[in-house]
Parts: sequence; C-alpha cells; structure tokens
Amino acid sequence: MAELGLDNVTVTFGGSPLLERISLQIERGERVGLLGRNGSGKSTLLRVLAGELAPDQGLVVKRQGLRIAGLSQQVPKSMPGTVSESIHAALRAAGVEEGWQSEARCDQVIAQLALDPGARVETLSAGAKRRVLLAQALAIDPDVLLLDEPTNHLDIDTIRNLEEHLVRRGGALVLVTHDRAFLQAVATRILDLDRARLRAFDCRYDQYLERKEAVLAAERHEAAEFDKKLAQEEVWIRRGIEARRTRNMGRVRALKAMRQDRLARREEVGRAKATVQEGSRSGQIVLRATDLKQSFGGRELLGGLSLEVQRGDRIGIVGPNGCGKTTLLKILLGELAPEGGTIRHGTNLEVARFDQLHATLDHSKTIQENLSGDGDTVMVGGVARNVIGYMKDFLFRPEQVREPVSRLSGGERNRVQLAKILARPCNLLVLDEPTNDLDLETLELLEDLLLEYQGTLLLVSHDRAFLDEVVTSIVVFDDGRVTESVGGWSDWMARRAEGEPSKAQAKSRAKPAAEAAPKPRKLTYAEKIELDKLPLRIETLEREKSGIEAAMSDPAFYRGPAADITAKTARLAELGREIDAAYARWEALTALPT
Repeated sequence: MAELGLDNVTVTFGGSPLLERISLQIERGERVGLLGRNGSGKSTLLRVLAGELAPDQGLVVKRQGLRIAGLSQQVPKSMPGTVSESIHAALRAAGVEEGWQSEARCDQVIAQLALDPGARVETLSAGAKRRVLLAQALAIDPDVLLLDEPTNHLDIDTIRNLEEHLVRRGGALVLVTHDRAFLQAVATRILDLDRARLRAFDCRYDQYLERKEAVLAAERHEAAEFDKKLAQEEVWIRRGIEARRTRNMGRVRALKAMRQDRLARREEVGRAKATVQEGSRSGQIVLRATDLKQSFGGRELLGGLSLEVQRGDRIGIVGPNGCGKTTLLKILLGELAPEGGTIRHGTNLEVARFDQLHATLDHSKTIQENLSGDGDTVMVGGVARNVIGYMKDFLFRPEQVREPVSRLSGGERNRVQLAKILARPCNLLVLDEPTNDLDLETLELLEDLLLEYQGTLLLVSHDRAFLDEVVTSIVVFDDGRVTESVGGWSDWMARRAEGEPSKAQAKSRAKPAAEAAPKPRKLTYAEKIELDKLPLRIETLEREKSGIEAAMSDPAFYRGPAADITAKTARLAELGREIDAAYARWEALTALPT
C-alpha cells in the first residue's frame, strides 16, 4: 500500500491551473526527485502533499497514522529559543515520543548540519535558520519527508553528510533540488512537473535526462502532425459555396473539436536566452594578493594567503560555511582592507558581481525599475533594448516585469539579478552562490555562458557539478588552511584522497599495485572546451606577435612617438609570456585522457 497519494488533483491560483489532474503515489522507502521550471508549481505540490494546501479538485490519500514533515523555502518570522530548544519543540509538536532515541537523533542532525545547539535562533542568519528547520524535519524522522531545496546555504561537506543520511534512512522522501550531484546520489525516481502535468520516470537523474528528451521529441512530432492536419481541414472548410452544400457535418464537428484542442494546448516553455557582455581586454595580471591575513572573532580566516589571478582564469572558491569565502572576495575586490598583506589590481578592470543576498536589487521596486529606472529600455552591450523584451529572454511574462521583486520566488530573483549583471560589459565576473534556487535549465544556461566567456571568473559555489563544469582551478578552505588546486572539485577530492587515505583505502593497500592504483583523471568538460579553443588562441597570439615584429623591423618604426615604441615593446614581451603559457597549458591538457 502506498504511503501517500494524489488522485486527480487540480490547483488554480487564477488563470490557467498550476497543477492539473495530478495523480501520484509515494511508496514506502522510495526517494523521489521533483523537477520543474521556477514557478511551475513544485513548492505548491509539496504543500498539497503536506496537507498545508487543499486542492481545488481531487483527493489527497494517505495511510492512517502517517507522519509527514518537511522543509519549506520560507523561514518563519518568529523562531524563539536556542537551536536545541527549537528542535525539541518541533518533536513535541509532531507528537514524537521523547527519549534516548529522539535525543540521539537531535544530537546527530545538529552535528551533521554544523549547528551550535546553544545559539539563539533569532540571532542566526536566514541560511542558518533554514538549517535549523532542516534539522527539525530530520529529527522528527517522519514516514514521508518533504524537502524543498535542502542544499541551499549548506557547504559541500554538510551536503555530503546529508546525502548519506537520506540514503540510509528508511522512510519515503520527496525532494526539490537544483543540485545535480545531490539529486543523482539520492533520488531513485524522478517526477517532472511541466505545464501543470506530472510525468514519472522510474530511473535516476542521468537516465531521466535521456528519457525526457525522447518524450519531448515525440511530443513535438505529434504536435507538428496535428497542426498539419488542422491546417488541411481549415482549407477544406473554406472551399466555397458548392463544397459547403456537400460537406460532411461529422467532419465539421471534428474540425471544431480540433480547434478547441489546439487552443487548450500548453506549448513547451522556451529556454532562457542570454549572453555575457564582455568588456574591453584587461591586463594580463588581473590581481595579485600577497601574504593576506584576516581574522574574525579571534579566529584566523586567512593566514598568509598569496594568490595571482591572470586574465582568463576561472577560479572556484569553496569551503565550509563561515570559513571566509565571501570575506576573501571582498578583500580581493578592494571592498575590505585586509589586516595584513597587500592587494594589487591590474589595469582596465570592469567588474560585474552577483551577490547571494540579492543586495544589488531593490526588492520594493519592480523588475523594470531595477533594470531601467524610470525608463522602459535597458542598455545591453551598448544597445538599447525594451526591458520587457529583454526579460522575456529570461522567461518573465510582461506583467511580471511591472511587479515588485519582493513577489518573486528565490529562483526568479536570481534570474533578475543575472539579467542585470549580464546587461553590462565586464572582464571580471564575480559570482557568489549564483545557483541557489535556479531551475536546472537556467543553471545549464549559466554553465554554457561561463564556458564561452573569455574574461576572468571568480566563483563561490557549493554545487559540485557546476564547479567541475566551469572552473579550471579552485581555492579551498580546508581544516584552517587555504590552498589553491588545479582542476575542479572532483580533482581536488581525488588529490586529497591520495594524500589522506580513508580507512577503506588503507585496507585496499594489500591488493596488487595495478588493482589499487588510482585511475588517471580524465579531461573535464570545461577543459575539453578550453583545449578545443587553445590552437586558435595560440595562432591569434602568434599572428599578433609576428605583426609587431614586422613593424619593429622597419627603421621608420623607431622614428615614431616614444610612447608607441614603449607600448609595442611591452606588448611583444607580454605576447611571448602568453604564448609560452598557452603552449604549456596545451601540453598539460593533451596529456590527459578524454
């Protein structure tokens, strides 16, 4: 018998249904990933399952005595008491019998989520409060656990602990998440909410991607055949008086029905469209940090970090919550003076920044006012565009553009902020947790944009798959140390495992060397893109160098302005270094298996 189910459920908030004739069964022990676009109704569906929202039509069916608990995206305004008191209060409200088992669960989840049991909840940040709410749901240990974006505001180690906990627990799970690595590790079935309808895929996330594309391809073919037949019938009905005298009335009725079906069809939602407006070329050295020192509350955050960022670098910054990632960004950008060390910025920097707290947006103003002030156009790459047309590229309806930002979901606010920063030219792009609340399609669009971007990128993220796809090196806060490592997150984990073998690896040392030897790492997707572009880059640099050398070989060159001679000489030396670095990078990448 199913634990929880929906039977022909419809929910409408004015206009078209958000959920239409949804039927679903959640079996004991299964782990379900719920996917869909921002605003498609995922959170609404979770509220219906939780019993917080009654459907307009249909039934919610659940096993007698079923216990349901969950994590919503919204944080309550009032959360009194300490972290420990708040979790115990949630247990009592859920009717959980308190004893040594529930006490042990409380201690376990507090440790897993890196919470301070004695901290006052009202003093915590919004992200930490969400972790308290997650701890409450996990401590209750319900028969059905409903999680809405549980990885938001969690660091990578905490996410991995949560993965292990969810895989081990025996109850059913329904989760909404944008974290593909988390989804792949946890979910055993995928539900796809698209245009108010629900499709079930009995497979893991990687297989779902293939099957979903096949379903959409079949749907497009069927729609094209339908439209072709409808067009033929429309021609037939208009043939003239003589044809009308002999026309088949059954065929006329069928045509009317086809017209109604065509009107009722909800078209596949388009993909967001955007480009990064690249600014003028920055200097080869974007910034150089030397022996940075910074502390907070008597705790050392940066203990002598030195870092050089060159033009075209894509650097990820990772580490536990509160370790100093955002502080490091502020120091690197010159927004915060370090307690020790120096920062030198390169020439001609044009910075665009994405802030995880949406500080660049005025939530009391509309989307239009945030992008274009009192006007109705926004400058995109030096060209004026109507703001409504521009925001359509980011999948916003015209009426939404004139609504306050405060009415938008977290994912929609992220899309507004992306639209704002992508409209202006930049050669240094700084992104602080840009993936929170984004749907998977927008997340993949952002990945594609960053892979094509020729400028410099600094990225703070806890999304492991996103880091592996986008960055070429990472700065890691790990056990009080800050180190730089070539490659993405998976490369760092492989190197750390080699240096610090786990118990399982220690046991495997008795195996033959060939069997125990680690597999050589392969090229990441980002590195494949980089490798494909390197020959053209080298050719372009060589051509520029040859042009300068040819000009300098002409005696007339040295009769020109002294400033031009100095600039050309410096550029020639810089080109030599860039070409050497490009060849070295090409050799390093070609040595890796694909």
